[in-house]
Amino acid sequence: MVEVSTSILSIDKEKAVRTFYDLEVAKTDYFHIDVMDGKFVEKNTRKQMKEYALEIKHISNLPLDVHLMVEDIKKNIEDYIPLEPDRITFHIETIKSKEEALEIINLLRENNIKIGIAVNPETDIKEMYDLLEYAHMALVMTVVPGKGGQKLIPETIKKVEVLKEYINLHDLDIDIEVDGGINEETAELAKDAGANILVAGTYITSSDNFKERIEKLK
Repeated sequence: MVEVSTSILSIDKEKAVRTFYDLEVAKTDYFHIDVMDGKFVEKNTRKQMKEYALEIKHISNLPLDVHLMVEDIKKNIEDYIPLEPDRITFHIETIKSKEEALEIINLLRENNIKIGIAVNPETDIKEMYDLLEYAHMALVMTVVPGKGGQKLIPETIKKVEVLKEYINLHDLDIDIEVDGGINEETAELAKDAGANILVAGTYITSSDNFKERIEKLK
């Protein structure tokens, strides 16, 4: 069964709490928290995303799917540990060594947080292979990270296919999440390639009917 993780990046602050409630009623599976530091990507959303995540924890039991687009991974993990997220994903591009990656993985494990590893569109999918045995999820960015509303880069679908083949070949129990430019047409491409968690933001939140959009993705 395909799951939907709704990105809350583009939600208006004034409507945030009501929107979170409506998304839960519409049966999103996760709230996708896009944490950006203004360094790894241009935009800085750390303060806003932390506020939104806190508000969600007050009104909802749905899991937080935290996506760290940051250089200082450990500090940002520590910011979210008290919120007990279901999973935290970090980018392979910010890792300088396997030892550093294993330290981060152990920090997540010690706090009962599932481990996600992300790869940007321009990065070879093979860069994450060494760490997949420790992960619960691999995230393939299907747009350049940093802003919402972009169109999916077609070449990234091939990366999902290659990743799925590797996972099957090595008998790994791991989710594949895709993030960027997801709508009802591109969702089909991603699912056919092997993705089982779809991140969608404006496609859902710009609609008058969240439930209908989420059902179409599923």
